[in-house]
This record gives sequence, C-alpha cells and structure tokens, in this order.
Amino acid sequence: MDRKKELKHQYQEIEIVAGVYQIKNNVNGKLFVESTRNLKTINGVKFMLDNNTHKNNELQYDWNEHGKDAFSIDILEKLKKDESDPYFNEKEALKAMEQKWVDHLNPFGENGYN
Repeated sequence: MDRKKELKHQYQEIEIVAGVYQIKNNVNGKLFVESTRNLKTINGVKFMLDNNTHKNNELQYDWNEHGKDAFSIDILEKLKKDESDPYFNEKEALKAMEQKWVDHLNPFGENGYN
C-alpha cells in the first residue's frame, strides 16, 4: 500500500507544461500547428493518428498514406507561467502563443493542415 501512495505522490509532483507543437510531414513539408495545456498529450495525438481517429482528415490521410516514420513532432515553445501576475490567464496566453506560431509558419493550403 505504501508503494501505491508513493507512486500517487510522484504523479502529483509531475509538472504540467503547456505549449505549442508542430507535426511536420517530412515528405511534402506540410505542417500542423496546435497548442495544448499539457505537452504530454502529444502521445495521445500519436495514438489517435496511429488508430485513424485524428480530427484533421487531411493530416490523418497523409499519416496513413506515408506512415508515421514520414512525420516528425516537435515542441515549438513552452508556456512560461507568470506566477507574479495574479491575472495571468494560461488559456489566453496559450492561444496567443499558438496564433504567433500559426502566423509565423502559415500552415494553410499547400503549406499545412490547419
């Protein structure tokens, strides 16, 4: 029972990091840019793509067509929380960060999946 409590405590101590990531098709150069409040959920995104259940149909089609080895997933930026600001809104800051990367990378049409 002590081991279970120890593992639970360790899990609760893990820092949750928000940020923006990209999925890049290395065959055609297309990008998918998205933000998440927990970067560990990228494993869930891979799982959805591997199981043909991702919400983006075009990305899913290319993933199925070229295989997972044709793609790379990279973290573009991690959100730095401003603990000194009592009005800091993580959701809004993350949305602004994602928009900055979308504007910079322009992942639309021939360039991407967004």
